[in-house]
Amino acid sequence: MTGGRVAFGALLRELRQARSLTIEGLSEASGISVRGIGDLERDRRAAPQRRTVAALADGLTLGEAERERLLAAARGGRSAAYRPTGVRSFPRAVDDFTGRDREVDRLTGWAEEARERPVLVAVSGAPGAGKTTLALHTARQVAGDFPDGQLLVDLQGTHESPPGPAELVVTVLKALGTSDRDLSNAGPQGHEALYRQVLAERRMLLVLDNVLDEEQVRPLLPGDGAVLVVMTSRRMLTGLEAVHRLWLGQLTPEAAGTLLAAIVGADRAGAEPDALADVAARCGHLPLALRVAGNLLATRTGWTVRRLADRLAQEDRRLGVLSAGDVRVEAAFDLSYRQLTPDAARMFRLLALIPGAETSAACASRLTGQELFDAEDTLEELVESGLLGMGVKAYRLHDLLRLYAGHRLEEHESVDEVERSREALYGWLLETAVVAGRWYDPDHGAPSAHWRGIVDLSSAERAKEWLQAEGTNWLAALRAASAVGRHADVVDVAEALHWFSDQWIFWGHWAEVFGLGAGSAEALADALAEATQLNYLAWATLLTEARPRDSLTISARAHTAAVRADDPSQQAWSHQYSAWAHRLLNELDEAFRHADEAAALFARADDVHGVLQVFLQRAFLFDREGRAQEAIEAFRETLGFLEENIGRIEPHVAAFTRFGAQLGIGTALSGLGRWGEAVPQFGTALAISREMANTAVESRALVKLGDALLAAGRPEEARDSFERCVSLGPDADPQRVAAARERLALLTAGGDQGPRRTPA
Repeated sequence: MTGGRVAFGALLRELRQARSLTIEGLSEASGISVRGIGDLERDRRAAPQRRTVAALADGLTLGEAERERLLAAARGGRSAAYRPTGVRSFPRAVDDFTGRDREVDRLTGWAEEARERPVLVAVSGAPGAGKTTLALHTARQVAGDFPDGQLLVDLQGTHESPPGPAELVVTVLKALGTSDRDLSNAGPQGHEALYRQVLAERRMLLVLDNVLDEEQVRPLLPGDGAVLVVMTSRRMLTGLEAVHRLWLGQLTPEAAGTLLAAIVGADRAGAEPDALADVAARCGHLPLALRVAGNLLATRTGWTVRRLADRLAQEDRRLGVLSAGDVRVEAAFDLSYRQLTPDAARMFRLLALIPGAETSAACASRLTGQELFDAEDTLEELVESGLLGMGVKAYRLHDLLRLYAGHRLEEHESVDEVERSREALYGWLLETAVVAGRWYDPDHGAPSAHWRGIVDLSSAERAKEWLQAEGTNWLAALRAASAVGRHADVVDVAEALHWFSDQWIFWGHWAEVFGLGAGSAEALADALAEATQLNYLAWATLLTEARPRDSLTISARAHTAAVRADDPSQQAWSHQYSAWAHRLLNELDEAFRHADEAAALFARADDVHGVLQVFLQRAFLFDREGRAQEAIEAFRETLGFLEENIGRIEPHVAAFTRFGAQLGIGTALSGLGRWGEAVPQFGTALAISREMANTAVESRALVKLGDALLAAGRPEEARDSFERCVSLGPDADPQRVAAARERLALLTAGGDQGPRRTPA
C-alpha cells in the first residue's frame, strides 16, 4: 500500500495469480515481454503508460471495474515516478506538420521491422530542417506498437557541455524504473550491460534527440529486443554501423506554402498567394524559418503578407527579421558553427563568396588556399556538421546559411583578405573556362602540355561537364572582370566559349556573355573583336532568346564595326545573321538580299564555313517561300558542297550542317504532304543529333519526327517521339518541349491528330 492505494506492481501480481496465469502466460496473452511484466510486479520500473495497461488488462480479461482499478494504480504510480533530467514523454503534437510524407513512410516501415529486432535510425540535416519534429510526429503514429514504453531523451548535443555516455545510460535506466539497488549491484562498469539487458526484453520506442556524436550515443544503442531507436542529430553520425539514415533538406515550394498557410490561416494566405510564395522562397523553404515567418504573421494581424516578404527581401537584414520570441533562426545556426574546427569555420565563412548555389572542392580549394584533398576533407566536415548539403556532384549551401556565413565573414575576415580570396577564385574560374572552352575551338583543342590544373579537363566531354557545372560561378567572375575593367580577359573568355556555346544553346546566358565581350572589345578599341562579339551576340539574341527583330539591330552594329576593321568575313557573318532573322520574320526579300551579300563577302574572304552556311540559309528560304521542291534540291546541293570540301570543314560544323540539311529536306517533304518520305529524313537528323550529343538540336528533330509520324498515321510512334522530347531535360529547346507537351495532351485527349508544319 502507498498512501492508501495499492501499488501497481502488487495489484498486477494479485490479478495475474487470481487467474492462475504465470508471467510467461500473461506475456503471451498481452504481448508485453516477460522481463517487462516481472519488473512491473517488483516495482523495478515506473508504472506503464495507458496502452501498456490496456494490453495487460486485455491479457487478464478484466472486467470494467478491475480494468479501472488497474488504470488508477498505474496513474498513481506515475505521479510519483522518477523524472530524470532530459527524459520525458513526447510533447504535444504539431498540428500543422506537413511535407515529409516520404520520410514518414520510411520511418513507419522501419518501425515495423522493430517488432522482431532492434532498429536504429539516424535523422540528420541542416539546423532548422525539422529533424525532431519529424521524429516525434512519426513516433506518435507508431507508439502503439511499443507497449513497454516510449521515451524522448535530449542528449543536448548542441550545448557547450552535453552529458557523457555514462551519465546518459544511468539517466535512461532510471527513467525505465531500474532501482538504485540494481544500479549499485551492477557498478559503473556494468551499467551498459544492465542497460542492454533491460532493453532486451522490452518493446520500446526511444527517441534520442540532439545527438552530439557517435561516441555519445553508441552506449545507448541496444543489442537485442524489439526496440526502435530514432536518433536526431545535426551530424550525419557516419561512424555508426547498421543504421538506417534519413537526411532532411528543405521542403518543396508546395509543402512550404502549405505550412505557411496552416500557420497564418487559409483566408489570409489565399488573399496573397504570390506574396506567400515569396516569403517561403526567402525562408529558403527551411521549416524553422517558415515557422518563424508564419508566427510573425500570425501575431501581427495588421501586416500584409507582402509587407513581410518585402522585409525579407533585404538580404543583409533577413536573418534578423526571422526572429519570433525566443526562437531565432540565426541562433540555431550559431550552435553548429561554434562546434567547427578553425579550418572548417574559415571555409564555411568563405563559401559565402561562391556566387552559385553549389560549389566544388576545386572552388573551395582556390578560396582557402588549401590543397585539393585538404579542401575536400574540410568540406566533408561541414557536411558532417549539417552546415553543408551534398548534391549529386557538388556541395550545396542553403540560402539562409549563405547569408549567415556572409555575416561571419564580415565579422572575422578583413576586407583585404576577402578580396584576395575572391580574386583567387575568380581568376582561376576565368582561366579554367578559357582552357575548357578551347576544347571546342578548331584553332586550339586540348590543353597545352604545360598546363596544370586542379580539375580534370582531359577530354572535351569533361570540359563540357565542368563548364556546365560551374556556369553560374564563371559567369559571375566574368561580370566582375568586366566591372573592374579587365577587358582583355573578358574578350578572351567570350572568344574561347564561342564554339562551346553550340553545345549548350539554351543555357540562358549567352547573350550576356557575348554582350560583355562586345562591350569590352569596344572599350579596347578593337574593331575586329567588337564585330566578332557582336555577331556572336546577334546569334544568341536570334536563337537562344528568340528575338529576331532585336538581333537585326545587333547584326547591323556588327556590320559597322566589321567595315571599320575592313574584315569581309565578319561583314559576311553580319549579313548571314540578318538573313536568318528576316527569314524568321517572313521578310523574305530582305532575307534573300542579305544572303546574297553574305555569299559574295564569304567568297571574297575564302571563308568556306560561311559559304556552307549561306547554302543552307538559301535552302531554308526556298522552303519558307513555299518552293518546297527547290528547297529539297538546295538542301542536297548544300550536302554536296559539304562533301566536296569536307577536308576544309570542321567536324563540328559539318555535323550541324548535315543535321540542318536533313531536317530541312524532311520539312520540305512534309510541306508537299509526302509524310512517308519525310519520316526517314527526320530519323536521320535525329541520329546525327545524338552522335553530336546535342540535346538542343535533338529536341527539334524529335518534334519534327513526331509530327511526321502523326500525319503518316502512326500515333503510337509519334507519342514515343514526343515523350522522349519532354524527357530530355533543361538543355532542350524550350519551344520544342512546349510543342511536344501540347501534342501529347491532344493525343491523350483523343483530339486532332492531323498534320502539322513546324518551323525549321
